Amino acid sequence: MRYLSLLVLLVCAPAARATEKPNIVIVLTDDMGFSDLGCYGGEISTPNLDALAANGLRFTQFYNTARCCPTRASLLTGLYPHQAGVGHMVNDKGEKFPGYRGDLNKNCVTLAEAVKPAGYRAYAVGKWHVTPHTGPKAPNHNWPLQRGFDRYYGTIQGAGSFFDPASLTRDNTQISAFADPEYQPKTYYYTDAISDHAVRFVADHDKEHKDKPLLLYVAYTAAHWPMHALPEDIAKYKGKYGNGYDPVRKARFEKAAKLGLIDPKQGMAPGAGDWNAVADKNWEAAGMEVYAAMVDRMDAGVGKIVAELKRTGRFDNTLILYMQDNGGCAELQGRTGNKNHPNIDRPEKPTLPPLKADALLPSGSVPPQTRDGFPVRMGPKVMPGAADTYLAYGRGWANVSNTPFREYKHWVHEGGISTPLIASWPKGIAARGELRTQPGHLVDVMATCIELSGAPYPAAVGAQAITPLEGKSLVPAFANKPLAREAIYWEHEGNRAVRAGDWKLVAKGPGGKWELYNIKDDRTESSDLAAKQPDKLKELVAKWEAWAVRAKVVPWISTPEYKLSK
Repeated sequence: MRYLSLLVLLVCAPAARATEKPNIVIVLTDDMGFSDLGCYGGEISTPNLDALAANGLRFTQFYNTARCCPTRASLLTGLYPHQAGVGHMVNDKGEKFPGYRGDLNKNCVTLAEAVKPAGYRAYAVGKWHVTPHTGPKAPNHNWPLQRGFDRYYGTIQGAGSFFDPASLTRDNTQISAFADPEYQPKTYYYTDAISDHAVRFVADHDKEHKDKPLLLYVAYTAAHWPMHALPEDIAKYKGKYGNGYDPVRKARFEKAAKLGLIDPKQGMAPGAGDWNAVADKNWEAAGMEVYAAMVDRMDAGVGKIVAELKRTGRFDNTLILYMQDNGGCAELQGRTGNKNHPNIDRPEKPTLPPLKADALLPSGSVPPQTRDGFPVRMGPKVMPGAADTYLAYGRGWANVSNTPFREYKHWVHEGGISTPLIASWPKGIAARGELRTQPGHLVDVMATCIELSGAPYPAAVGAQAITPLEGKSLVPAFANKPLAREAIYWEHEGNRAVRAGDWKLVAKGPGGKWELYNIKDDRTESSDLAAKQPDKLKELVAKWEAWAVRAKVVPWISTPEYKLSK
């Protein structure tokens, strides 16, 4: 009934021909920092994304929500994540906290549900991560096909092996990568599988629905831990990071400044690691080598998708938006060891019973073994990259990824929430290689799709009221016009912020004190003006608190409980 109600809106949709409406491709990557791409200052080879930027736009002040699943909930719905029910992670905090149920609620529509009444077909590939129900027999009411997408290939859960992902799903059926009659590459690697299925969906759409526009959501897990990459990609970066964090960070800063992406007069936030104190420099450098290889392979996948759009004649009238779900990740996953198999070398032969090719792996981010019976190894004696390893690249390299900003994934200082945004649309964006400095947020993607598709955003679906859009269309910014907005807001794990114009109010943790920065002059958040600007502090606290009540952030889930100002 939900879809029937949405389709009734076709009657009210603008009468433009489907062929005049742009195709829309949204690419979201995972746990990457502001400076990782070549076109944002990085040394990693990203020629395909760099080419999209050179022939389109780069936004310098675009934001996410600082964490995986809240970002996806916000991007998919055009709402702040709490309004969509995913204010924290995909765990249910109970009826008292409607913003933290961990599952997309009924008061939102997804991008697919929103544009289908305008004649679009919708496809999704990759990481879903907006529902706690991930197993083969779990309720699937919030899986992609039940939320408007016509086809899907990817993982319902948030993280896992790149060589044998758990919760792998084709449409509504969970499958093993090794017993899939539709896709059997010589070597299974999840990033490639995402890219190949995106290409397949574009090709099939062109054969079967040539007269319809498409929306394609491509959610890579690169470069989220574990650091898994193909040997040929790792080889490209062998030795590149052996001199440590500071030289790479300095080179990125200088390149980003030369590209006009940052103001070099503001300097960099403090570094996060002393290379001289690193006990095993080869092991530490290897983490970044594998990370770079993962990004490299993702970029190659974007190139495949672009090539297919060109082959089918759709590229010129396709808006491609590239962004990242949070800043670089300082989590220590796997770096301290595995209590079940502590710091062991890879055995010569399997030591655990192998799994059948068609066996479905249990949901959960860390598998106990590989399919062929090797124990999963972690810790500082284990070199990353292979299928039987499970490590993150660590805080020092996350600090490099977030150059020049402060903090990381989880936190809502600039390092946790700043993302590149590349916008490519040859037919619709006249500018080539220009920068856009208008502050924006991925909550704006829905509003952009609504404007370009001509779809009416529903006030209700049947008897179910739909929360009004929060975002602003980015279309004016494409023409370098301002985006009229009051403010942008954040809350995650008690980390909270509001940006209004050039002013940003931000705090760490539920009990953390408010800090105040002028982002135009101090985007590295080094000079707290809270004591010097008490009136501005009070104004922004009131603004954030009013939003927090309206957006279902309050009631508060964290300890200590947040107390509204009187």
